[in-house]
Amino acid sequence: MEATDALNTTLSHHGAISLIPTLLVLVIAIWIKRPIEALLAGAIVGVVMLNGTGSVGAFADIAIRTLQDDDLAWIILVCGGMGSLIGLFIRTGSLHAFMDKVTAGVTTRFGALMATWLMGVALFVDDYLNSITVGAAMRRITDKFKVSREMLAYVIDSTAAPISVIIPISTWAVFFGTILVDVGMAEEGHGVMAYISGIPYMLYPWIAVLMVPLIAAGKIPLFGPMKKAEARAATGQCIPPGAEHIHKAHLALQEKHGVQKKISLFLLPMLGLVALTIYFDLEFLRATIATLALTVFAVLSLRVLDLHDTFDTVIEGFKTMIEPLAIIFAAYMLKDVNGSLGLTSFILELTQPFMTAQTLPFIVFGVMGLIAFATGSSWGMFVIALPIIAELAIATDANIPLIIGATLSASTFGSHACLYADATVLTAQSCGCTSIQHALTQLPFAVLAALISLIGFAILA
Repeated sequence: MEATDALNTTLSHHGAISLIPTLLVLVIAIWIKRPIEALLAGAIVGVVMLNGTGSVGAFADIAIRTLQDDDLAWIILVCGGMGSLIGLFIRTGSLHAFMDKVTAGVTTRFGALMATWLMGVALFVDDYLNSITVGAAMRRITDKFKVSREMLAYVIDSTAAPISVIIPISTWAVFFGTILVDVGMAEEGHGVMAYISGIPYMLYPWIAVLMVPLIAAGKIPLFGPMKKAEARAATGQCIPPGAEHIHKAHLALQEKHGVQKKISLFLLPMLGLVALTIYFDLEFLRATIATLALTVFAVLSLRVLDLHDTFDTVIEGFKTMIEPLAIIFAAYMLKDVNGSLGLTSFILELTQPFMTAQTLPFIVFGVMGLIAFATGSSWGMFVIALPIIAELAIATDANIPLIIGATLSASTFGSHACLYADATVLTAQSCGCTSIQHALTQLPFAVLAALISLIGFAILA
């Protein structure tokens, strides 16, 4: 079979031992409830497995290589810029002015959750924009109605990657559209159209987004750690124990006393950020830099803040992103080690004999979803895996839009559910809980959505 030949010549791995670092990370993260130590431990074990006595030098090389990674540099600049922008919104009082206006009609817990959900849907162009902005905006109103920070994080994370995936005017569509052309699943210039053809089959994103109103309305009952978190919040303790340092970091940014609040200083930059993202062909970094620069200019021109206060706020805003960025850095080091061990290739080789036109969508979602969940790499691993998936899809004459849907569903599940994925970490930080607290309370509902999706792919195939 042509696909088998392609697979055999493409995959390279170290066998079953490639699973060890990732399994170690998951065990340690759940045990100590902190991700960065777990990620570093997994990366160190992987380096020792690969390099033996030369591990110290190899670890230093990986650290430098990780810092030079274009994707990581993009994340640092985007998240830092967004942190600075949010800092200006808070310091100028514009964020509170906007939320006071938006939530004036919110009188119930359900209303607060749905306002959060709708705001997340509206910010569809990028999941980072969604995760960072909505959390900062909605903390105060959800605290008022005794919603746990974990529940707030779940609602936001369920409309971050999932909504960015199913609305094709987003950074996800550009990224995956380009890859679909590169691997032969779309003709040159038609990558986004091929991506759009898969949207009806992106079962996990659709289910994840639609589950939120059902949970908010009580149609799907709470269970597991989320039920405990909401019971705690009902007593007035919305911030979970162990997340006080995140709350303290948020308190470092305070509204300036006596400032004249201008709702336009929030609305216009946010609308501009969306417009600039589209203008720059969905390049979110350029849009973030341009929006931050224009906001600084507006704040100074209107004399809302003086020069020193403005740039102190920009720096303080960037500093709020240091902890999540450190976790993401450690996750990228683990990704580098997993790449050298060939984790993705090993698992694909194990499952390849079972892949047919009928089983391919089911297996792609199940296997790639597990890899994305375990590694926290919702984009990077698909650069490795998608050429192989494309070969198999073409060789077995599988339904290409269905395969695209299954692939994007798997990627979304990884972004949504992984304990140390960038979206998980950033959402938790913006909401005021740790990434492990967010991940463990969200995971049962993410798994429920994944199981429904698996059944759906089995039926559609």
